[in-house]
Amino acid sequence: MTETRSDDPETLYAAPAKWVASGAGAQGNLFLTGRAGTGKTTMLRKFLAGAGDKAVVLAPTGVAAMNAGGQTIHSFFKLPPRLVEPGDIKRLRSTRLIKAVETVIIDEISMVRADMLDAIDRSLKLNRMSKRPFGGVRMILSGDLHQLPPVVSNSEAPILQDRYGGSYFFNAPAFKDAEFALLALKHVFRQEDPRFLALLGALRTGKVTPMDEAVLRSVVSSRSAVDASETHVVLTPNNANANRINQARLDGLKTRSKTFSAEVQGQFEEKAFPTEADLVLKEGARVMLIRNDPEGRWVNGSLAIVEGFSGKGVIVSIDGRAYEIEPSAWEKYRYDLEPETKKVKREVVGTFKQMPLRLAYAVTIHKAQGLTLDKVFIDFDSGMFAHGQAYVAFSRARTLEGLEISRELRPRDLVLDREAFAFGKLETIEDTDAYLLAKFARDDSALI
Repeated sequence: MTETRSDDPETLYAAPAKWVASGAGAQGNLFLTGRAGTGKTTMLRKFLAGAGDKAVVLAPTGVAAMNAGGQTIHSFFKLPPRLVEPGDIKRLRSTRLIKAVETVIIDEISMVRADMLDAIDRSLKLNRMSKRPFGGVRMILSGDLHQLPPVVSNSEAPILQDRYGGSYFFNAPAFKDAEFALLALKHVFRQEDPRFLALLGALRTGKVTPMDEAVLRSVVSSRSAVDASETHVVLTPNNANANRINQARLDGLKTRSKTFSAEVQGQFEEKAFPTEADLVLKEGARVMLIRNDPEGRWVNGSLAIVEGFSGKGVIVSIDGRAYEIEPSAWEKYRYDLEPETKKVKREVVGTFKQMPLRLAYAVTIHKAQGLTLDKVFIDFDSGMFAHGQAYVAFSRARTLEGLEISRELRPRDLVLDREAFAFGKLETIEDTDAYLLAKFARDDSALI
């Protein structure tokens, strides 16, 4: 197991963070990566705090943008929701905001396509009237290429291949021109068991050994997903399956129920709703908290049981202690410029107010991204269908003891897109047990 000097990402990664703060790479451009549970979010928050009020946080989807507390790339740069052509890049009505921005942070970068990163580069150059990569703006990209890939239709794939040599963000010429540095975090804070860490590493790279296969066989369950949902959270690839299991469990409870209706204001599209707009709960139902508690009593992903209903809230028990949960508001942001101070400010353009709860007998793998769970049952259903999906599911579990799978893993469950790692060679700056700091090599003669 990796030797560690501390259980805190800020301490463990203090040296590379200092290097980043002092302007990593040519323009300070950074690709921050690392497997699930290595503290990427903590480091991103640190970099954001260091960037001050001249930074914006963007993400490829509405849900990712909401989780990161930022805006979608499409809405910030006014890009169409399809393949982005060079002719789509236009001078923005208000260039003052783009000229004021010094740092752009993009979260979930693995889902950003080459045409999108190319469009960001072109838009920044045009609107800042600068020929420098990304118009001279410092770019911090964060995500894990072993996790969710970009969505590319069959008709778009050959076009992206022809134009960029691939669909991933690093295929865009701008990525190569901007001389990015790489900070790969290695220390896993979520799991500690060496056997489980080895298995996760194997699933991540698709190189499963006979020993890993033996471990996998030992966690195969004889229960169905619906049966398993009594004790475990079922992770499943598709939405319909998760809804079916949650509904079956809810219908099985012969207790008092109550429906909570969300208040939606302004711009907040349905696909970004963090929970049901009409949330039906019953006493005895297992739910998941989907917001961190400011007082630290629970986190996003904590499990609870509905004990009853109060005037305006829900009484739940977490680890045997009762709490009253009240509605929470999720905000949708847009960036704007403060005219007097010339500071970049976040403006709320939409809100979704609802109980910060979701039924937790089953959750889709997509929605489980970022969660840590004590008891996980992975339902392979008819198989995984996206690059990295099996790895995302397995890495939600804290321990092997708390993990069950619906059947033996088949080679086709490990959907792995080799193109996701074809970003060329690296020049190592520092390589320790905790992290790798490197630069993307500019030519083929550079040493790895």
